[in-house]
Amino acid sequence: MKRLFSILAITCLMAIGTVNANATTLATTTATVTSVTQDDAPAEDLSFHQELKKRFIEGGPGFMGIVLLCLILGLAIAIERIIFLNLSTTNTKKLTQNVEDALNSGGIEAAKEVCRNTKGPVASIFYQGLDRADEDLDAAEKAVVAYGGVQMGQLEKNVSWISLFIALAPMLGFMGTVIGMIQAFDKIEAAGDMQPSLVAGGIKVALLTTVFGLIVAIILQIFYNYIIAKIDSIVNDMEDASITLMDLLVRHKK
Repeated sequence: MKRLFSILAITCLMAIGTVNANATTLATTTATVTSVTQDDAPAEDLSFHQELKKRFIEGGPGFMGIVLLCLILGLAIAIERIIFLNLSTTNTKKLTQNVEDALNSGGIEAAKEVCRNTKGPVASIFYQGLDRADEDLDAAEKAVVAYGGVQMGQLEKNVSWISLFIALAPMLGFMGTVIGMIQAFDKIEAAGDMQPSLVAGGIKVALLTTVFGLIVAIILQIFYNYIIAKIDSIVNDMEDASITLMDLLVRHKK
């Protein structure tokens, strides 16, 4: 949890700095373009990055700020999960070989020491199974299965929040679009005339919220799929290692 708060704080500071820099850059760009236009000189086309910043600011601070917050929180959780999952990855074949060698040379206690000195859920499951090996194989198997469920919970921790932000960002964008369209029709009703210039700006701003909501959802979806694939890979290693451990204990009992 401390690691998550640290990553979140760093991400927020970076985002605030980026927004401030974007605002300054946009102001400078606007002043430059205005000056060039006044001098009847052709204005330079904005780069993709500058155009993105401009469109983000045009979308308004309300819904765009909430969508940006979804991106910051989602990325903070995704980065924390990726770091945790990478640290939880273990060379299962090497660990299994080390445990088998320790069992053959020093018995259960030597194998438990190998597991204590190895990080990751696979080593933790091995340790729990070896810790119950003196009782009987059924107790060891139950311990492996139970602790495997605990480790799966640790791997999947906070992942549901990422899926929440993936669903929330486009919905907020759609809400901003709907509200913007309602405001545009209110202007038409107040003016009593259907003038494109009267509502074009409002409709454009309303659609920008949907665009950025979809962009946030796409970015977080990529991280989410990577995290799910990583979790599935670790879980498969855990299941294979559990079967291998039971085979080792059966051979050791003979």
